[in-house]
Amino acid sequence: MSLNRLCFGKMVHVSVIGTGNMGGALVKGLARGGNHRVTAIDADPDALDAIDEHSESTTTDLSAARDSPVVVLAVKPDTVAAVLEDLDLAADQTLVTVAAGVSTDFVSARTDATVVRIMPNLAAETGDMAAAVTQGELTDDVRALLDEVGEFVEIDEDLMDISTAVNGSGPAFVFYLIGAMKEAGIEGGLDPEQAETLAAQTFKGAAETVLRDDRSVDELIDAVCSPGGTTIEGMKVLRDSDVEAKVIEAVLAAEQRSEEIAEEFHDD
Repeated sequence: MSLNRLCFGKMVHVSVIGTGNMGGALVKGLARGGNHRVTAIDADPDALDAIDEHSESTTTDLSAARDSPVVVLAVKPDTVAAVLEDLDLAADQTLVTVAAGVSTDFVSARTDATVVRIMPNLAAETGDMAAAVTQGELTDDVRALLDEVGEFVEIDEDLMDISTAVNGSGPAFVFYLIGAMKEAGIEGGLDPEQAETLAAQTFKGAAETVLRDDRSVDELIDAVCSPGGTTIEGMKVLRDSDVEAKVIEAVLAAEQRSEEIAEEFHDD
């Protein structure tokens, strides 16, 4: 597993265009880290109000992005082209695009800025983001931004659809599994708050173990499954079921949808 984690001491001015779920998470994560000055830009004043305390400034004016060396475009895929028409960036700026299915070539054809395509997730808000970044134009400023809000891997762009499914859509799948474990706890007598805390913290701890331990996932499972113990009985149920196949099916369905969106943005 190749993970990049770099730290840079300078304060970088970043403009974030689009402050909905993903853009808002990035704004809050950067504010939490304390190494970036953020200008938040959105056409919706209510969206700006929601992240006002986390930003140096907020505005509905796209031209404000002209003052930032790094600009993050975090709008929905179907509005990317319209925003780019009105976004006048220079060659010495870097435009970081977040929209699923929108290729680097599509964006590069519509801006003079250097384009870096990423697929982050909502955990950017807490500094626990997993992100995929296309190789090629990754600058030190973008590395510093990504490092501020989590972990990232560099991939070929033709792998961005599967990355969108794994780490972009993945949090929803994990939330679903946490919910299932929570319900099992409630059925066993725990109150909802207790069950949610135990289930969520268990996922958090297990994820940290996978990231920090040299053993494979299968080896870690074996380490928890003592012969004749409780865990191995539960694992028998999982291994005799089709749960693994269904999780894979869910990821591949998300990948397929990402590919369909990309087709809509194919630039002939």
